[in-house]
Amino acid sequence: MTVLRRLLDRFRSVLQLDDAPWRIALALAVGVFISCTPTFGFQTLLALLIATVTRLNRAATVTGVWINLPWVTPFVYAGALKLGSVILPDRGGMSGFWLMLLVGTSIIGAAAALVTYCVSYGALSWRRRKRARAAIAEPAPADQRASEPAA
Repeated sequence: MTVLRRLLDRFRSVLQLDDAPWRIALALAVGVFISCTPTFGFQTLLALLIATVTRLNRAATVTGVWINLPWVTPFVYAGALKLGSVILPDRGGMSGFWLMLLVGTSIIGAAAALVTYCVSYGALSWRRRKRARAAIAEPAPADQRASEPAA
């Protein structure tokens, strides 16, 4: 349970980031796309590199990579291989295997990134609106009200 707890803590910290919601959502989506690629073992480094080059939030991008947990990865790759074999039938050998895996993971990664962007952008925007409304509705502290002149 500690892995899931750490991942949830990571998500909470992403919600606190001081960046535009669309930029945080894009960084998460890029990370999710990278997590689906067959670069297992180098995904975090790849995410940091891409986030740095594109000036995306590195913490959000790495969090996106970590969404694809190690025990989920075999299912993602198996589905990607199946999808790749449907799109590229009759490919044999290792080059065919890698091509099917690359095509399949690209499609699955793009779909997962799109869903991640939409969900995270919606959640971030909703949270920001909620916090802004709460800040407006919050009464002034008692010491400020005492110093204001009576009307």
